[in-house]
Amino acid sequence: MIVESQNRVREGADMAESAGKTMHEIADEVNRVTALMREISAASYEQSSGIEQVNVAIAQMDQVAQQNATLVEQAAAATRSLEEQADALSASMAVFKLQGDELAVVA
Repeated sequence: MIVESQNRVREGADMAESAGKTMHEIADEVNRVTALMREISAASYEQSSGIEQVNVAIAQMDQVAQQNATLVEQAAAATRSLEEQADALSASMAVFKLQGDELAVVA
């Protein structure tokens, strides 16, 4: 009976030691997972920051594109106005004809 008790105590001690080792392994793995989660969190923050910078750049490009479109419309309007003025000037000048060295008005 004493030998049996000693065997059970030894088995219990072995099981306790094994459980302790397993708990240390679990704790080590939990620490490793925690470190990985921190790295993932930091990488996610950096990625989010990068995406925000891209969004700002795209918004700026959109604004510049809209400004360029406005400038193109203004340039087109100025071109039409200059064409109209050139046509009016040509029509005004059409009444004048040169005869020899003198300028004559055609009536």
